[in-house]
Order: sequence, then C-alpha cells, then structure tokens
Amino acid sequence: MFGVSTHCLNHEPLPTALEKLATVTNYVEVMDEGLHYLESVEPLESYSFLYSIHAPARGVNIASTLEPIRRASVEVLTQAFSVAAEIGADVVIHPGYYAWQQDRVRAVERFEQSLGELVAAADDLSVTFFVENMANLDYFFLRTPEDLPLIGDIGLALDVGHAHLNGCLDAFLAHPAAHFHLHDNDGTEDSHDPLGTGTIDFVPVMDAVRRSGVTPIIEVGTFEGVTTSIAVLEGIDAIRAEE
Repeated sequence: MFGVSTHCLNHEPLPTALEKLATVTNYVEVMDEGLHYLESVEPLESYSFLYSIHAPARGVNIASTLEPIRRASVEVLTQAFSVAAEIGADVVIHPGYYAWQQDRVRAVERFEQSLGELVAAADDLSVTFFVENMANLDYFFLRTPEDLPLIGDIGLALDVGHAHLNGCLDAFLAHPAAHFHLHDNDGTEDSHDPLGTGTIDFVPVMDAVRRSGVTPIIEVGTFEGVTTSIAVLEGIDAIRAEE
C-alpha cells in the first residue's frame, strides 16, 4: 500500500485533486498550502480516504528568534492539528530555520520551545505529528541525522529526496522513521521527480519502509509522475517477492 500527496495536483482545486487521486490510491496526504489550504475538514468529508496532513510550511518558522513569528507559526500548526483531529489524520511539520549562523543557538532554544508547545497541543487533541528532514537549504534544521537529537522522541518523517540532496540518505535509513516521503532527484535540485528518473536507489529505501511497517507517501510534482512512481514500486515489490 502507498499514499499520494496532493502536491502533484497543487494547481487544481482540492476537490478536483481528490477526485483524480481516488483513481490511484485510498490514502491521501493533503499538502496544506495554496489551493489546498484547509480552513476546515469540509473539503475532505466527501471522500473515504485515509488522510495525513502536511502542515503549512511556507511562511512558517517554529525556530524563529522573533517571538511573534514563532508564536504565530505554532498557532498555524496547531490549527492544522485541529483539522487533523477531526479526520483522524497524522501531521507532518517542518523544523524551521535560523537566518544567521550566529543565531543557531538561540534558534535551537526556540525550536525546542515550539516543539514542547506542539507536543502539548497534539496530546490535547490526540494527534500524532512527525518532523520532516529538510533539503539542501542553508540554515534549516534537520538536514542531516546529526540534528535528530533536537526532535527527541517525536517521530521522523523521512523525506528520501531531501536526504539524497544532502548526501546522507544511507545514514538516515539507518534510523527508524515514522513516515516516508518518496520522490527522486539527480542530487542537485529538490525537483520532486518521479521515482526511477533520478539517481536514488529505491530498493534499500523500500526495504527500510517494509521494516518500519509504515505506508509511504509518493510526493512527486505531477500526476503522471505518480503513475510512473507506482510502476517503480510495483517492480521493486515483484523483485523482492522472487527472492
């Protein structure tokens, strides 16, 4: 089983995206941004999908050293938790960033403060959330496994494409993950290409997915790329079944 992110149809209204995704999966991760921003569960209730939610990330920074921005970011994510609670969805969040290298220590403190507040909110709402590793973007937290202690006991959402960009996919695969995002790239750009069109070897990735017991999310840039990626996953399954 696999899920599909609405990222592949982010140019379409959410109901249209959900109609199309119903032809390929019964598990959808809503990219809670732009046309797919969730003010309520109303757009989701007409469908029988299993859902997860990728909380808003653009414009959100839970590690901000500017307290009004940090506080507002926590509020935005807490709102996503509230929507998730109504449909029994898990939530993926981004870890945030610091604007200057000399701000890192203070940003770590703000990040940990925000995580504490989000854990409390998630507990109140009976929601589970995961923190995603970031791409090769300067000053973002959780680009490499060395930052994993910052999230403590909170589950890792392992973005395979991001880890590949940072040259540490194998190192991340050695750690347990609670959620997976699958997309490909050539090691230079966060292009969210279809599986099998970049330079990632998805055989060890899917071995890690199987060990985890987690249903992975295909997070590619086009709907056509979803079908390509599904074929790749089915091919890997067929190979493993013969071994």
